[in-house]
Amino acid sequence: MTNLSPIAVASVSGGKDSTATALRAIDEYGHDRCRFVAADTGHEHELTMEYLTDYLPGRLNVQIDVVKADFTQEIARKRIYVAEKWPTKLVAGKQGKWVRLGTIEEDDAEPPPPENVYLGAVIGGFVWSPAIRPMSEDEAAEVVARALAVLHPTGIPYLDLCLWKGRFPSRKAQFCTQFLKRHPLDRYMFDLIEQGFRVESWQGVRRDESDARRDAAAREWTPEGWEIVRPIVDWTAQQTVDFVLSRGVKLNPLYSLGCSRVGCMLCINAGKDEIANAARRWPHHIERIRGMEWLVGQASKMGFSTLLHHSDGEGGNAEFAYRHCNIDAMVDWAKTSRGGKQYDMLRVAPPPTCSSVYGLCE
Repeated sequence: MTNLSPIAVASVSGGKDSTATALRAIDEYGHDRCRFVAADTGHEHELTMEYLTDYLPGRLNVQIDVVKADFTQEIARKRIYVAEKWPTKLVAGKQGKWVRLGTIEEDDAEPPPPENVYLGAVIGGFVWSPAIRPMSEDEAAEVVARALAVLHPTGIPYLDLCLWKGRFPSRKAQFCTQFLKRHPLDRYMFDLIEQGFRVESWQGVRRDESDARRDAAAREWTPEGWEIVRPIVDWTAQQTVDFVLSRGVKLNPLYSLGCSRVGCMLCINAGKDEIANAARRWPHHIERIRGMEWLVGQASKMGFSTLLHHSDGEGGNAEFAYRHCNIDAMVDWAKTSRGGKQYDMLRVAPPPTCSSVYGLCE
């Protein structure tokens, strides 16, 4: 029998917005009618995980359940597909094609193929998916063997997702949130419903975060059957910070170490400042990403894949993109001034002990 009084299920990430949302949920419903859940992607900073699993539960007097995506079955199916299908596909090659973005009209005519069909291109609302040159049977066998050698679950959700997909997420194919957060969190909600609870999903979304969220509703129903509640939807970032601190709750320590946002280390959308900050403070994460790029590249048909891309597009073949966008190349670029030609001494100097865009060092 379903309990008529709803419970607030607050998704917490270690960031300021989700922490503020958790506090609002407790204020509204009390501890007994709240549940707290975090999705462990395996790509977070260790300080974020300590904040989520140690500090926050103790400070708020709550239990935070941790969910993780598991891609063991997907990788097993991918191994079969690679062994059985890739040899023929690689020998045959692939024709290039234009991919229509959702921002253009259906009747817009496709442009003619680019001069070099083996390089990516963007024209208006169309993105060119490059052609792949046919391989010899020996070359194809080598690619298949290379991929099968690394296609094994690591237990790290983010890395396993990329191994399964044979690539990292990108701005145009940002599948990470769907598979690493939304799906595990939805399963958590369904489990509560099966236990007889009426659930609400409390989310720390703010309209001024991005253009994509500027029309976010304060409350709305999902097709799955629960209501989404966004209690800080009309707040600014600084209002969120001030609210959390006013309740005697510390923020994630990363906010005092030069990070304006926390979450993946690094996010595929990381900007120049974020990359430079991570490289100066946490070189072990750059080393970790370097290893991930090698593994995912081995699982790719092309043999190359990168976590980050320059903002001027994702064109070029895989080898070209890897040369210009691998983590070491991106760190070098992040050390330069505008234009990417000359090193900026402020970006290569040792980082300050405390640095915060929210005034946490004052």
